[in-house]
Amino acid sequence: MTTTDALRRSSARLPFGTRAPGFLRALIQLDRAATKELDLAGIDPRVRELIRIRASQLNGCAYCIDMHTKDARAIGESEQRIYALPAWRETPFFTDRERAALAFTEAVTLLADTHVPDEAYAAIAAEYSEQEVAALVSLIVMINAWNAVGVATRAWEPGSYQP
Repeated sequence: MTTTDALRRSSARLPFGTRAPGFLRALIQLDRAATKELDLAGIDPRVRELIRIRASQLNGCAYCIDMHTKDARAIGESEQRIYALPAWRETPFFTDRERAALAFTEAVTLLADTHVPDEAYAAIAAEYSEQEVAALVSLIVMINAWNAVGVATRAWEPGSYQP
């Protein structure tokens, strides 16, 4: 596939923000509310980005993967851990707390398949307080909403692609 073909395939299907501006504003407000919950719960910003990246990988949202890997690097996340996210269970790079958050992210993101099993909830509850779990649920729901918009509309910005 040529670069031109790749750009054509990744062109936005729909200018979502101009076609559903009220909903986009509501999503942005909801995102701010989720971030506020994360701040109140004291969730590490690097964990936030790992969650956003992992959910976006599972959902195949190129736009969000690109954005959140850049955001993660900007706050000091290592390339090694970012690259290892798809195989996080097989690496020694993540703490028990981070592993619980990643497992919970996968369970919630894939809820149609998993229905968030009791084991996944027990694992997250063993590492995080109820306030923290609620904040994590808010974050996971939010990134999955952004992923749905990004994937459905192909919200990739072709001009930002550098071969």
